[in-house]
Amino acid sequence: QDHVCSLPKVPFRGAPCSDAAGSQVPYATIMKQVNSSLSGLLWDEVQKAPFYEYKDPAGQFHQVWFDDPHSISLKAAYVKSQGLRGIGMWNGNSLDYSGQAVAEQQTQAMWQALTP
Repeated sequence: QDHVCSLPKVPFRGAPCSDAAGSQVPYATIMKQVNSSLSGLLWDEVQKAPFYEYKDPAGQFHQVWFDDPHSISLKAAYVKSQGLRGIGMWNGNSLDYSGQAVAEQQTQAMWQALTP
């Protein structure tokens, strides 16, 4: 099926699978890779999240799911609309703090998206 990527089963604390089957990719890498990927930027309406697909040099198919300012802002707005007390990010140090102009713009947009 298009856009279906199965993960190997890596048991974790009694669950049949876990995110241990994948790995974390820095946001800077994602931003550089998405435009040259097989699929380009895709959007999942159920998860309200972007993703893309690529093949590595060995021909292995991969999907990369991530949050961007749009998906973060939707989640932050939902938190606010439900009267919840806050929102958190998995790993803010995966943003690009290299000081390059594009990186600064992307990083600032991500942090601003947390405050709807």
